[in-house]
Amino acid sequence: MAFEGLAERLQDTLTKIRGKGKVSEQDVKEMMREVRLALLEADVNFKVVKQFIASVKEKALGQEVMKSLTPGQQIIKVVNEELTALMGGEQSKIAVASKPPTVVMMVGLQGAGKTTTTAKLANHLRKKHNRQPLLVAADIYRPAAIKQLETLGKQLNMPVFSLGDQVSPVEIAKQAIAKAKEDHHDYVLIDTAGRLHIDETLMDELKQLKELASPDEILLVVDAMTGQDAVNVAESFNEQLDITGVVLTKLDGDTRGGAAISVKSVTNTPIKFVGMGEKIDQLEPFHPERMASRILGMGDVLTLIEKAQSNVDAEKARELEKKMRNMDFTFDDFLEQLDQVRSMGPLDEILNMMPGMNKMKGMKDLQVDDKQIGKVEAIVRSMTKKEKQEPSIMNASRRRRVAAGSGTTIQDVNRLLKQFEDMKKMMKQMTGMASGKGKKRGKGLGGFKLPF
Repeated sequence: MAFEGLAERLQDTLTKIRGKGKVSEQDVKEMMREVRLALLEADVNFKVVKQFIASVKEKALGQEVMKSLTPGQQIIKVVNEELTALMGGEQSKIAVASKPPTVVMMVGLQGAGKTTTTAKLANHLRKKHNRQPLLVAADIYRPAAIKQLETLGKQLNMPVFSLGDQVSPVEIAKQAIAKAKEDHHDYVLIDTAGRLHIDETLMDELKQLKELASPDEILLVVDAMTGQDAVNVAESFNEQLDITGVVLTKLDGDTRGGAAISVKSVTNTPIKFVGMGEKIDQLEPFHPERMASRILGMGDVLTLIEKAQSNVDAEKARELEKKMRNMDFTFDDFLEQLDQVRSMGPLDEILNMMPGMNKMKGMKDLQVDDKQIGKVEAIVRSMTKKEKQEPSIMNASRRRRVAAGSGTTIQDVNRLLKQFEDMKKMMKQMTGMASGKGKKRGKGLGGFKLPF
């Protein structure tokens, strides 16, 4: 997860102060020193850090403590609010032109992931906003970029406008916008040329393109892995083009996260989207308050709910709840659940969104890879229909057959069967508790482990 080091440092610092009934000025000073070091280590711009610390200090010491919070909790609340404000305060949505099509210019340096991000954004607009975008290949200096965009368009079953690499980007954009009007596209996403570094020629060309296309949105794509350099690139592009928003890519990598925290403050331009992986659907709208919450270990329940709502069938979920209550949950249901959870994204990413999950014993080092899940799946798929419905009939010879058929060991099969039974018991207890019954039976739920 992005921000891992920063999140850990901040959470450890906040834990020390959380339960304090009284917080002295010295406590706040010490805490702020720790927070300052954590932010600087995460590559946050030093001016931004200075301003942030001053603001938190002033509010933490000058505020009346709310009756419902301890002084320690009050300071955490202030840190959360200031971190949210630093990253933009509230979500900044993509522009919508009063008269379609909405023209979006995608700009940035070579290697930041601009072409892929253009396709990801088109996919997001169609999936989440029911829009019909037209992709435009205007990077004529890198024929591979034109080919890449065409390949991505084919993958998404989405039109790509291209005039090859012998026509000027300005002419390509002009004809693309006319085509979009003719074919009733509501968005035109122009993939422009990048360079390995900022130069005058690149900027002049982008300015000409901006003049002709009159874009409603100029989105700068920056690689979050480049840390402070990402902020400098954003500053330069903003000075020349007046960008309207930033898309941070590779935020899922081993990045210190400083770019995400500094970019808004330094350029006064909002982060509109973040790339959380290489897959075509791994582009998310940026919510400053949710990101602050994740950094401070409070989870990101809203994103989790949204992921569940768009990937989980509500009718099936109701049926499953009924089965769980009646203890009719079978291995077939288990496979279905596995598929639904998988469709929400990588499991470790989902676990990271749950409040306090990274602080649970053993969770920090939990590596959930597809091979482990694949092993569980192979075992279940090697069972007969009757065995999936009634795991109790799994005697020694059946277990041997399933292990051989799934390429696993008898111990793996035994472990899964035992954990499946434990899971059924736990589900029974949880549904019982949810319906107001069986309150005394909640004991011992903590012993359950993931069945892979």
